Amino acid sequence: MTKYVLRRILISVVTLFTIIFILFLLLEFLPGSPFNDEKLDEATKALLMAKYGLDQPFFTRFSIYIVNLLHGDFGISLNITKDMPVSLMLATRLPVTIRIGIQAMIVGVILGLVLGITAALKKNTWIDTMATFLSVLGFSVPSYVFALFLIFFAAFKLQWFPIRFDIKEPIYSSILPTISLAVYIIAVMSRYARSEMIDCLNSEYIVLAKAKGISQAKVIIRHALRNTLVPIITVISPLIVGLITGSVVVEQIFGVPGLGQLLLAGIQNKDVNVICAVALVYSGLYIVIILVVDVLYGLIDPRIRVAGGKV
Repeated sequence: MTKYVLRRILISVVTLFTIIFILFLLLEFLPGSPFNDEKLDEATKALLMAKYGLDQPFFTRFSIYIVNLLHGDFGISLNITKDMPVSLMLATRLPVTIRIGIQAMIVGVILGLVLGITAALKKNTWIDTMATFLSVLGFSVPSYVFALFLIFFAAFKLQWFPIRFDIKEPIYSSILPTISLAVYIIAVMSRYARSEMIDCLNSEYIVLAKAKGISQAKVIIRHALRNTLVPIITVISPLIVGLITGSVVVEQIFGVPGLGQLLLAGIQNKDVNVICAVALVYSGLYIVIILVVDVLYGLIDPRIRVAGGKV
């Protein structure tokens, strides 16, 4: 198990370094510069490029960035908030994004499991039909459409929640963004939970357990539920992709001062350091969560421990 975890950590570090290099390379071909103000003449722009080291060769800038990054320095903002350390910008926005993301993941996983398991236990009934319909709907409709729907009905018509995110009421005003992001997770989790639970309930060891007189509740909790969770845990990893990409648009719709809003501002202004920092944080979060999921999978599935991590 130790070898398995160490190998996953090494793969994660190499992946993160590769992402940084590719991102830096793509930004090299991005048209324009952070200093596109029409009031600036070419000489002034050249001086600014030299001041911030943007006139250096690609590999020189990349090497400097990596060295600074290892010291926890993400550079300074070139355009959005001029000369402000990007680390300070991240420090104020990262907790907001993480909190809403965790809320959406918890809500999505719990409700998705409940919906999927209930549909499996009530197979071929109206409950199963309704659960399947809701999962297909949540899977098909983008999160930003649900966000607009919630704004119109829950915030504008019924006035149950504020339309815009309010930093003074972070929990209350984050309910609608959380629901918008959780809908897709609920849909995917419920579909997988239903499918896996039905397969488990029809398996030979479940039939044998019932034949021995074990109650249905014990069979479901001790056997079916555990074996259902093993493949479902692996589904959580790709769900993070949808959560991360969806948060960019949802944050913009609800005015959430998170990383998604900062990333869009960085792209619009070609603030290279901000784009790199936000993309790096997103990638880091994604890789860490995948690593945690892999480790959890190793803990739940005995075959990985028996194989010594050679899977």
